[in-house]
Amino acid sequence: MHIARLNSEPEIFYSLQGEGACAGAPAVFLRLAGCNQHCAWCDSKHSWAGGITLPVAELATRLLAFPCRHFVITGGEPLLQADELAQLLALLPAEAYIEIETNGTLPPPPLLAARVNQWNISPKLAHAAAHLPAPDPAVLAAFAALPGAWFKWVVQGEDDWPAIQALQLPREKIILMPCADNRADLLRRLPAVADMARRHQVRLGNRLHIILWDRRAGV
Repeated sequence: MHIARLNSEPEIFYSLQGEGACAGAPAVFLRLAGCNQHCAWCDSKHSWAGGITLPVAELATRLLAFPCRHFVITGGEPLLQADELAQLLALLPAEAYIEIETNGTLPPPPLLAARVNQWNISPKLAHAAAHLPAPDPAVLAAFAALPGAWFKWVVQGEDDWPAIQALQLPREKIILMPCADNRADLLRRLPAVADMARRHQVRLGNRLHIILWDRRAGV
């Protein structure tokens, strides 16, 4: 599998989940290399290309060396390596809790859907990059049909809501997060997004890793 490279090593680390429904939970993170979107405000641009290749069996051994059995597979876009990812998950213990972070451009593969506990889908709005197509309603509906799906929207403000609302996703599964890649911007924008979440009766999502470590990677 192609793993993002951080400080000359594959990006695998133990930390706290910073976003989504499991925010604050201890977890082992695996960041895969390669992405099909390239958003302007991406906080992990180093994962877009290159990386380090590891055999699936070796990667499983590295993950299981941590004391935690909560795993977060992120990227890049993990579903670009769906076949290898299915092989990896088959080597993890049945009691492991698996989260996959995805941009929602590729439908959930059946082999993964049967094993993944939580899908964190983060479709991109127009401000992410001018070249990106609008989110595909059919793909997002396929995710929404899964019991462990959550939709994380990085928003700049109220003008983003019509595009989200048009997709008719379950409101109880929608999480709004401020568009920010540093602590100062996050804290400045958080109150407005909190008001937006109240108005539309959806969840507010924080970004704990930015509050705790600002722009630092690998934590």
